[in-house]
Amino acid sequence: MNGRTPDPGNPRVAAARLLRQLADGRSISDLLEQGLEAVSPRDRGLVKEFCFGVARWRPRLERIAGQLLSKPIKPKEGEVQALILLGLYQLIYMRVAPHAAVAETVEAARLLRKAWAVGLINALLRRFQRERETLLALADADPLGRSAMPGWLLERIRTDWPEHWEAILQATNCHPPMSLRVNLATNNREQYLSLLAASGIEAAPIPHVPSGLVLDTPMDAEALPGFTEGRVSVQDGGAQLAAVLLDLQAGQQVLDACTAPGGKSGHIMEAAAVQLTAMDLDQRRLERVRQKLQRLGVTAAVVQGDAAKPQGAWADRQYDRILLDVPCSATGVIRRHPDIKLLRRAQDIPALVKIQGEILRAVWPLLKPGGPLLYATCSLLSDENEEQVRRFLEQAPDARERVIMADWGRCRPVGRQTLPGEATMDGFYYACLEKI
Repeated sequence: MNGRTPDPGNPRVAAARLLRQLADGRSISDLLEQGLEAVSPRDRGLVKEFCFGVARWRPRLERIAGQLLSKPIKPKEGEVQALILLGLYQLIYMRVAPHAAVAETVEAARLLRKAWAVGLINALLRRFQRERETLLALADADPLGRSAMPGWLLERIRTDWPEHWEAILQATNCHPPMSLRVNLATNNREQYLSLLAASGIEAAPIPHVPSGLVLDTPMDAEALPGFTEGRVSVQDGGAQLAAVLLDLQAGQQVLDACTAPGGKSGHIMEAAAVQLTAMDLDQRRLERVRQKLQRLGVTAAVVQGDAAKPQGAWADRQYDRILLDVPCSATGVIRRHPDIKLLRRAQDIPALVKIQGEILRAVWPLLKPGGPLLYATCSLLSDENEEQVRRFLEQAPDARERVIMADWGRCRPVGRQTLPGEATMDGFYYACLEKI
């Protein structure tokens, strides 16, 4: 002990604590909700950069740290391990002056009362500076170190996308753009582009997405012109394809099963004056859905329920359109949520595939004959996508594929897939199923 009081407002201290908790299986987004309370507003963006950056490059950073450590850091010293990775991240990927990155990271160890680790962190980071080129070359020689991807996922992506896996990995490790969805019920895209330009904000249309824009520079959503009034929302271009594919018409009964966090529900209500039922299992996340719909000035039936076991009033009717955005591995949105690399495990996939199949079979009877069900994931894995839908089509004699004819994404044996980074989009899978 050195008598210092831990400073929860220090950005590196805050980041180290959050990264340690990430190892316990909690997502960065959940951790940041409360973990930034003690951090000054001016430093919150820095803490986010630290957490997301270390998560994005963690497999690579861990291999470099392994070359520098004579023995691994004990699991109970997770904050020290986090500081080592954070120091390396600053030296490799950030525009922080090297001497400041080392000094401030060492100071964070002192503030965390890790006196035994002060000399270790200082020596390790300084040695990295001396041997930088050699250590980076060693990391690049290892496929896991080069891709910054866990081994099981690297192998799955290589298997499922033999011609595109390298581009996928490169895009996955890039910072995602900030994409917008213009509310076409209140203004068209050209009008909103002019509104942005008048505010000194540069943006460009997203190809193939009538409502989509991508900003040149990310910014606070609430500072966007008309955001509070519901004229625009933040949503990836790939996610905006769902409402288009549903081919919505006024007066239709529409079910958005697994609706949270509600972005697609909001888009559905903007696209046509339908009767929407937005259903999800998680009551806490449903509150966010209600808030989004309220900001847009639209009304829908927001209900709690289990899509795998339909019960209650929402399950006693049939729908003209169903959007089934099932729980998935989220491997297509890693660039936006890099902690997925750390939270997802190979053994999670069979369980996800099982629940996806259960939900698809359970919800199918709620679709009116002649209507389409849009099966959607933000996954890149064939088991969750075309193989899942193929198995369902083999088992459901009253179902057939309605082939998606489009000039975006890539045609799969069943359905269509966008890949991360292509036309600014994240990785989404869509298959349109018609009830005969």
